[in-house]
Amino acid sequence: MKKVILFILSVFFSLSLQAQKDSTAVASLRLKQGMTSKGPDATVSIYPVPVREDYFNIKTDRDVSFVKITNIIGQDIYRAQYNNPQTLNKIVLDNPGRGMYLVTIIFSDGVRVVKKIMIEDLE
Repeated sequence: MKKVILFILSVFFSLSLQAQKDSTAVASLRLKQGMTSKGPDATVSIYPVPVREDYFNIKTDRDVSFVKITNIIGQDIYRAQYNNPQTLNKIVLDNPGRGMYLVTIIFSDGVRVVKKIMIEDLE
């Protein structure tokens, strides 16, 4: 009985080690593929930070085709799609609440960048 239990444990242990090796190999392969297929990073400046008015600016070195602002619980508070992509965008919000927000920027070449901003009480 002890031999059977030891055999089962050794088989289980060796299978779990093999699964870990496979997972590590797949993860490193995906990481390498991601590094080679990714283009150069876009430079994005958001100002003023923290936002104390009902607007802020986004300045980039690429053409922006879409901007979305999401609050921390996932609700969209702003969406804009640009037919004529531009590198400088003034975003005017309708009475934003105080808190953290995510700004998702999609460039004309499909690259997506997400930045965090803090909105303080409007003065």
